[in-house]
Amino acid sequence: MSNQIVVVGNLTREPELRYTPNGAAVAKFGIAVNRFYTNRQGEKVEQTDFFTVNAWRQLAENIAESLKTGTRVIVSGRLQSRNWETEDGQKRTVVEIEADEVGPSLRWASAKVTNPDRSGPGDWATDASAESTPEEVPAAS
Repeated sequence: MSNQIVVVGNLTREPELRYTPNGAAVAKFGIAVNRFYTNRQGEKVEQTDFFTVNAWRQLAENIAESLKTGTRVIVSGRLQSRNWETEDGQKRTVVEIEADEVGPSLRWASAKVTNPDRSGPGDWATDASAESTPEEVPAAS
């Protein structure tokens, strides 16, 4: 079985960036997903679902730096439920999206993409922000 979800919606609150005691970044934000349908009476109906999204490490830091309330985003990830008990003994459950990828929707907006240097120790990425010089290619004869 697969647990994957992709949603497109608007941020309902600013991303909240925190760090675990081990130093891992985590960003939490809300997203509203609107859908439209026609009911049995032929009336157009809008329904809004609200989700909490969690993102980790570099993705979390990029989200906190790039996104703000109202931004239309595409979120890809998995659903995760958490259970706990309140101080007065009530059992609670919440279902959240653990994000694998988050990006701005370009349907009604544009974005400028920058790639920070992540070539530090233990990171597999290279410095994608460095400008490369195009190689000269001889013309075909």
